[in-house]
Amino acid sequence: MSTQAATKTPVPSTQGSTSIADTVVSKIAGLATREVSGVHALGGGAARAFGALRERIPGATASASQGVSVEVGERQAAVDLQILVDYGVSIADLSRSVRRNVITAVEQMTGLEVVEVNITVSDVHLPGDDEGGAPKPDRVR
Repeated sequence: MSTQAATKTPVPSTQGSTSIADTVVSKIAGLATREVSGVHALGGGAARAFGALRERIPGATASASQGVSVEVGERQAAVDLQILVDYGVSIADLSRSVRRNVITAVEQMTGLEVVEVNITVSDVHLPGDDEGGAPKPDRVR
């Protein structure tokens, strides 16, 4: 999927055309996914690790489209998501909520019809898995 590719929206106009880059659709889908309670993070283990390193660089920010890939045509879009869910959340209910939120956001903002949202749950976030935590006591004094 090319980040330089663009597609024309289905909005007809005699005054010009509107093109929407794939990265725009990816960011909209990523932000809409993060809005759903129970989604801990997007991306697989390697992508999350790279994102964590990137966040430590002064001035750098996490990518809004991490864990998101899209295929965009002239009138339709397909979205693939890779997510990490919070422990205890119903994955079936979460998937329905994510699909609904992504479809609504992409269709309202771009005018494209979202034909599918494929979700891969790559991991479950357990309480206490955060890297912050209490420091471990030294073994040797």
